Amino acid sequence: MNSVAQFGFVTVRRQVRRQFYVALARFVLTAVLLSAPATTTGLRAEVSALPLPRFVSLKASSANLRVGPGIGYDIEWVMTRPGIPLEIYQQYDNWRRVRDWEGTTGWIYGPLLSGRRTGIVAPWMKDNVALRKKATVDSPVIAWLEPRVRVKLMRCDGKWCAVALGATSGFVNQTHLWGVYPGEVL
Repeated sequence: MNSVAQFGFVTVRRQVRRQFYVALARFVLTAVLLSAPATTTGLRAEVSALPLPRFVSLKASSANLRVGPGIGYDIEWVMTRPGIPLEIYQQYDNWRRVRDWEGTTGWIYGPLLSGRRTGIVAPWMKDNVALRKKATVDSPVIAWLEPRVRVKLMRCDGKWCAVALGATSGFVNQTHLWGVYPGEVL
């Protein structure tokens, strides 16, 4: 009877030890899974350091604008004006949902876009917009820019943007540009 009681005690100790190791293994596995990135665990979380919405420009000379985020979706438009500003307002994997100044929307492959900022001069206006020598309303006018002209954005202080159009550069009131948000500083 002594050996049976001792044998039962050894069996109980083995079971307790086994349960302890199983619990420890579950704990370690859970900790590893919680600390792993979402893509490693099979979850599809969109994490980006860049805010939405944001402006970019078209890098490619030709880019398909699709109805959904992937090459399996129909092409709705073909964009052929490199450098035009586009607003990204949604993203999925390497695809970006964009809109242009006319309100045309669709999905475009992310590598076809550039972080270089451009703007469109007041596409909603009928009158020309002043390109000024300095960032003040009383500064001399260098040129008059027609609506829908594309300019390169150099910097913006929230009220005025330094822009370039070919060899000509100057300042445009930020409210007269599509491609930069009101009050945005670049």
